[in-house]
Amino acid sequence: MNTIVEKITDEDLVFEIVRTNNTELFATLYDRFSTVVYNKCYSFSKSKEEAEDLVHDVFVRLFVKLKTFKGTSKFSTWLYSFTYNFCVNYVQRNSYKKKEKVTVVTDQIKENDSFEEVEEANLLELKSKKLAKVLTLIDPSEKMILLMKYQEEMSIKEIKEILNIGESAVKMRIKRAKAKVIKLYEEL
Repeated sequence: MNTIVEKITDEDLVFEIVRTNNTELFATLYDRFSTVVYNKCYSFSKSKEEAEDLVHDVFVRLFVKLKTFKGTSKFSTWLYSFTYNFCVNYVQRNSYKKKEKVTVVTDQIKENDSFEEVEEANLLELKSKKLAKVLTLIDPSEKMILLMKYQEEMSIKEIKEILNIGESAVKMRIKRAKAKVIKLYEEL
């Protein structure tokens, strides 16, 4: 059976897992994608232990949500989006903790630096908060493509492959999302 499972496509594997609820097949899916999911989680957490916890949480949730995969895109694309959304939600849940850390860092800056450096740090913090607020106002798909391009520094070709769309579509979506962010930023 292992040689058959090794040759089966990701999409067919998912449909078989949904049909049978077979945990051994799910383990095969885990083996195929755990590294990719770990890398995505690590980009959000920046801690090996936290990333490992996130991977575990993603796959637990994935087992429950696997039936929502319809096969209209490649499974790897769907999983990337699923993992990305899970991590975004995780970061938002923990944003309060991060705000506390920013306050501590800002307090340390105030103690150690000149007035001009403190003012610049405060200005950057305000701009960062404003941008973070704008990113919560745009559509998640727009946010995802901007973060893929500018936070993860993916090429247009890489984004094209992940989203399974044409190069010109990627460029247009990035352009529209940037325009929306700039407009909202200026309105705040």
